[in-house]
Amino acid sequence: MPEPESSVSFPPAFLWGAATSAYQIEGAVREGGRTPSIWDTFSHTPGKTAGGETGDIAVDHYHRFREDVALMAELGLKAYRFSISWPRVQPTGRGPAVQVGLDFYRRLVDELLSAGIKPAITLYHWDLPQELEDAGGWPERDTALRFAEYAQIVGEALGDRVEHWITLNEPWCSAFLGYGSGVHAPGRTEPAASLRAAHHLNLAHGLGTSALRSVMPARNSIAVSLNSSVVRPVSQDPADLAAARTIDDLANGVFHGPMLHGVYPQTLLAATKSVTDWSYVQDGDLRAIHQPLDALGLNYYTPTLVSAADPEAKGPRADGHGSSAHSPWPGADNVAFHQTPGERTEMGWTIDPSGLHELIMRYTREAPGLPLYITENGAAYDDKPDPDGRVHDPERIAYLHGHLSAVRQAITDGADVRGYYLWSLMDNFEWAYGYGKRFGAVYVDYATLERTPKSSALWYGEAARSGTLPPVEGV
Repeated sequence: MPEPESSVSFPPAFLWGAATSAYQIEGAVREGGRTPSIWDTFSHTPGKTAGGETGDIAVDHYHRFREDVALMAELGLKAYRFSISWPRVQPTGRGPAVQVGLDFYRRLVDELLSAGIKPAITLYHWDLPQELEDAGGWPERDTALRFAEYAQIVGEALGDRVEHWITLNEPWCSAFLGYGSGVHAPGRTEPAASLRAAHHLNLAHGLGTSALRSVMPARNSIAVSLNSSVVRPVSQDPADLAAARTIDDLANGVFHGPMLHGVYPQTLLAATKSVTDWSYVQDGDLRAIHQPLDALGLNYYTPTLVSAADPEAKGPRADGHGSSAHSPWPGADNVAFHQTPGERTEMGWTIDPSGLHELIMRYTREAPGLPLYITENGAAYDDKPDPDGRVHDPERIAYLHGHLSAVRQAITDGADVRGYYLWSLMDNFEWAYGYGKRFGAVYVDYATLERTPKSSALWYGEAARSGTLPPVEGV
């Protein structure tokens, strides 16, 4: 018999957190020796972001981090996942660190620890130093080698105080939106380059993991955050099942194959043979990528529904990753994407908590014994203050309740899920969408940068303090 809504409780050690990324919140893009990243260049290129908006100021977390940490503590959060800005620490992507850049993160970590909040560091959340992109970017092998050096620098500086580490965030987006469809930085539309980028991101993860382990205490946990897709065929027709297999390989197997199992799926290699010959996979690469992990991060927003393509259909097919006519799916010309049924967020993404349960259980089977964390999950809504300045967002509360209930059900079903990071702590620069999409539990007035916790932040804080999901109505 299902538990009453108000008694959905979590294990005592479950980690309740929120997440952000450097370029989306820090601002201060020209301070302390920081040089441009690919997102600085991309956002300053006319037509690439909504309204030409950039992360130059973002929400000024660089100068307001103490205020933000105090707000996290007030809300009752137990953990905070943030990313390091590579060009703030190592401006050219080569050579020694700029200590003033590292000092910012040292101060942030100290502030978090003094507030009783566990820091979780993501080394790469898409802000490649522009100088490395000028040398070829992720399609070039050297970028993976540079990442390992950068990982060692940060590990040496912060590994004594930070236990939770993530190498890469959503390498699928870096490879296929950055180099395939071009809707993310650096904005290239080169299918073969996107697959090369995927391999070198895998290699960066493996080399970076080894570099971190060489300089950090053994107690520290190293993970990667994958935005693995829940791919569903529209029917059990063999052609639709084959289409789902192709997208599952391109969305999931291309990363978890080598990371978790030390191989690329043969079906992936076959599907992409017209795009690339994979000759850049050198001897020893798969062994280097296949490093033992301490945990796996899963990011989830909405499922993906596919079918075999109608050969008579013309023009680009919507896939939920921007309106570019260029596909982020190399080798998938035979696949069509469909809108999943149900209510949607402001991003147009269908709300389906069952997909999160399905994803967790898949990786419970895929990597038995590997602890899981939900490192991103959340929703964008058109949030506005009421006349009294309060921001009430019942839709987000319902979204969180549904997805956290799915996490709890997965734990009941045997999954080892140890924490959940809400995306996002506060409204911020939402990549190519600029400031038009609000994912935050905390409302930011972009004119004044004043922070106001939404009702969802208060609801989530109560969940974090009690380990139990409050009712959807009333906090």
